[in-house]
Amino acid sequence: MATQEQDRIRARTDGRFRLGRNWRRTTLIVHIVSAGAWIGIDVIVAVLVLTGRFGTSDDVRGLAYRALATFVVWPMLTSALICLVTGVILGLGTRWGLVRYWWVAVKLVLNLILCTLILVALQPGMDEVNEYGRAFTADTPEPAFISNLFFPPAVSLTTLTFATVLAVAKPWGRLRRRPGGRPAERTRDA
Repeated sequence: MATQEQDRIRARTDGRFRLGRNWRRTTLIVHIVSAGAWIGIDVIVAVLVLTGRFGTSDDVRGLAYRALATFVVWPMLTSALICLVTGVILGLGTRWGLVRYWWVAVKLVLNLILCTLILVALQPGMDEVNEYGRAFTADTPEPAFISNLFFPPAVSLTTLTFATVLAVAKPWGRLRRRPGGRPAERTRDA
């Protein structure tokens, strides 16, 4: 049975903090839920892009593009940042470390890249997507503009699926050997 002292953040012998059992579980749950929300938002993006591209009427297509521009970026960025912060906390507060194992380091880099892409590549074009959606109402859309919208959900869903596989499989071992030249033992921790 866990005591309150075990559930607090404890100091390791090397001076780094370690999450107690309840904090670790709570942080892991928030991490998984935020990643699931991020994947769900990406699915919604894909549905809106496909509806905008192949919708049955101009009104439906325009509404899909306006919804994409209005409701997607900030929820996606919020879930991505929560996933990033909880991942960093888990990395720093558990035996996996932040850059101790390849799979953790790769997940961190992928998360940083996707967060950056949301801000740099996706968000700046949303005003144009909104205007494009409004143009369907006026029957003046330019079809070539929207062809690039297929890439964000495809890239993001593929990357997030790969990150999920990494979290489950935990491949590749440690980034470097332990002090003393001994190879690191392979441990399992969910």
